[in-house]
Amino acid sequence: MTSQEILALTDQYVMHTYGRSPVAVDHGDGARLYTPEGREYVDFTSGIGVCALGYGNAAWLDAIHAQAKKLGHISNLFYTEPAARLAEILCKRTGESCVFFANGGGEANEGMIKLARKYSFDKYGQGRSTIITLQNSFHGRTITTLKATGQDVFHNFFFPFTEGFRYAAANDLDALKAAAGDDVCAVMVELVQGEGGVLPLDKDYVKAVEALCAEKDWLFLVDEVQTGVGRTGTLFAFQQYDLLPDAVSFAKGIAGGLPMSGILANEKCRNVLGPGTHATTFGANPVCAAAGLAVQEALSDAFLQEVQEKGAYLRSGIESLHLPCFGKTRGLGLMIGIAVQDRYSNKEIAARLADNGLLVLTAGPGVRLLPPLVISKEEMDQGLAIMAETLKQ
Repeated sequence: MTSQEILALTDQYVMHTYGRSPVAVDHGDGARLYTPEGREYVDFTSGIGVCALGYGNAAWLDAIHAQAKKLGHISNLFYTEPAARLAEILCKRTGESCVFFANGGGEANEGMIKLARKYSFDKYGQGRSTIITLQNSFHGRTITTLKATGQDVFHNFFFPFTEGFRYAAANDLDALKAAAGDDVCAVMVELVQGEGGVLPLDKDYVKAVEALCAEKDWLFLVDEVQTGVGRTGTLFAFQQYDLLPDAVSFAKGIAGGLPMSGILANEKCRNVLGPGTHATTFGANPVCAAAGLAVQEALSDAFLQEVQEKGAYLRSGIESLHLPCFGKTRGLGLMIGIAVQDRYSNKEIAARLADNGLLVLTAGPGVRLLPPLVISKEEMDQGLAIMAETLKQ
């Protein structure tokens, strides 16, 4: 099919729930994508942080192919090797105790919310179920995770929302304490607020929140749906904050392009969700888990160090362009936000860049870059050149 045929068919038969760029993608290679007609794009999006190993990675493809030939799916009433091995690796690399595997980020955060409320119910009984999240956060698009999201724009249309959430300003411990009460069971944060604009939390603030949670016996929950799996230059962002959270959600890059997510939990939360309290049909799918093992194999310490170096290179390259529409960059590793000057529109900037062969994302009022972790210097330089030519005036 041609690009125009794909666009027309999609518009006719698929719900219009996305503000799509008029680009039909046929295949990819590394950090480059191609239309059916062969037009090339440098990809600074990786499927919104999902395709960690880029496109066409041989080891990832081999792992999927080998597992699909053996077993495509079996329920969690039985055991499979790929999920067991992936759980072991994630626990040993993080210091957490156990894993629950799910399918997407919103589902992982739902599970983490359930874990926190049941932990408190088991220990204290009813009346201690409120979770404090941060203003400008984003935790998903289910009814519950929309309410957990600390942005009023998401609290519309779908009434009634799940109750039991309060919000505090980020990097303000006094605001967090003011939102507290005897009904609180947990605090949930993104260490880098992704959809809110790629805004890293202050490390001293995060350590203070961790201490407050320990004092109050609140669970400290970290949403690493976007920041996890090497995106920030460590396996998980919490490792750069010297933390061991009570529970951590992950998704996006975990299986390198296949739908997978989950929750890591520490020893005190290990047995909170017992048989019958939580489940999902496709969680721990063996093909997805095999893909996840290939991703973990790639994410060596040397590879993660390169992610940090690539992020620094790309941020330095953007700021050295001195483009009139851009301000400072921010972020960790290859999770990069770019401030957009007031008189410019981030959506118009993204559209102009796409017209000239570079795919980027928006977040809050800024531009967001989440390139494949395997992106080469040549691909980064090509993207920077497109930025320079497209946005010079």
